[in-house]
Amino acid sequence: MEFIVTLAVSLIKDMSVVIMVAYVVTRSRSFSEILEGKITFKNRGFMIVIFGLFSIFGTLSGIQIKDAIANIRDLGPAIAGLIGGPLVGFGAGLIGALHRYSLGGITCFACSLSTLVAGCLGGIIYHFNKGEFIGVFRAVLFMAFVEALHMALNLVLSTPYDVVRDVVASVSVPMILANSMGMAIFAFIVTNLIHERRTRAEKEMMEGELRVAHDIQMGIVPRGYPAFPGRKEFDVYGFMKPARQVGGDFYDYFLLDDGRLCFVIGDVSGKGVPAALFMAMTKTLIKADAGRLRSPDEILTSVNNETGKDNESCMFITVFIGILDCRTGVVEYGNAGHNLPYVMRVDGRVEQLPRTGGVAIGALESVRYTKNRLTLGAGDCLVLFTDGIPEAMDRRGDLFSESRLEGLLKTAVDTTPVGIRTIILDGVHSFAGETEQSDDITLLIVKYFGGAISRTSTDAAPGRAPVE
Repeated sequence: MEFIVTLAVSLIKDMSVVIMVAYVVTRSRSFSEILEGKITFKNRGFMIVIFGLFSIFGTLSGIQIKDAIANIRDLGPAIAGLIGGPLVGFGAGLIGALHRYSLGGITCFACSLSTLVAGCLGGIIYHFNKGEFIGVFRAVLFMAFVEALHMALNLVLSTPYDVVRDVVASVSVPMILANSMGMAIFAFIVTNLIHERRTRAEKEMMEGELRVAHDIQMGIVPRGYPAFPGRKEFDVYGFMKPARQVGGDFYDYFLLDDGRLCFVIGDVSGKGVPAALFMAMTKTLIKADAGRLRSPDEILTSVNNETGKDNESCMFITVFIGILDCRTGVVEYGNAGHNLPYVMRVDGRVEQLPRTGGVAIGALESVRYTKNRLTLGAGDCLVLFTDGIPEAMDRRGDLFSESRLEGLLKTAVDTTPVGIRTIILDGVHSFAGETEQSDDITLLIVKYFGGAISRTSTDAAPGRAPVE
């Protein structure tokens, strides 16, 4: 028993060296290409040589017992067949078998044959498994079977039987144990590598899809500036920066007719793709309803009834919508739980709009929304925003707050919408420092210049708004 334990420890020690080298091999380009199914002549040759040398090492590091060698020679060809197919398994097995046969001994033929069989059987399994690695458990069972077959071949083909029987009795358990453990470790390395590759591929695919989703999302919000180059009564500018590649904020503006501008801003609960999809649906409903309904409260009520139906995701969206009469400066607005906008008066006053009492869209069914109104004078500006601005945090966890936003707006009197945007973002970035953006940031700024409608007959195509 002491001899068997000593033999097992020695074989396991040798197996550890092989596995260390095997780990390095699994990180090679040829091995990676084989896992990807790129089986080239060069890759096959590389694997045959490497695992053939493994097999030779397994023989040379073995322990001499009478006229036989206890070893881990079959491990290399078996691995080669499982990961490279029949040709690779046969090639590696042939190298190990020829080397073992050249050493002679009463078991040289049976041992050489078992090494060749190990590589071929591994290749057959590879073939019937369509190139997929069989996993740790089945690989260990396969290796134990190979070594049991190795012992059986020795008993059947080697002579004298009495001597061979004693050798097999001494080495069978240590060799089965050592080779199975070696296969288990190698199979674990390969399985993890395959998992890593699949995870990386899935991540890259997801990132590619998110980049496309980001481009689509940014494409469905208006970004031309100036938005209406032929209109002299107002200027409007929107800006959106998602915290992730896609977000749940949105804004929109469009003319209902020659004298009325509709503008809207919203913020969906949550982030990512679900929020973006809910945002796109809500934006579409708002624009469709604005074309047939004349009042902000009616639009919000209609959109809420639509989104509230079968809302199994339980998502909701805060929305502020306003309609500017370009002739008079009167703005009718409705609010569905959104942050209250600020009015920047031309005389330097900054006022926050009063509440209208509406809840977020999608939160409750059959809600009736109300409307309110204010009047913009020539030079006045309306600033709409999402909570990504007041809730921006610094490294200590303090919030930027609406009071800081209000303070910035008081310094931006008689500034263009783009200039106001720059002042706000610079203030937020200065406050947050290196802290990662935790929520989408969206701004919508409407500046009113007066009621005389002036449209040129040769409007230029809108330019592109500055982006980050």
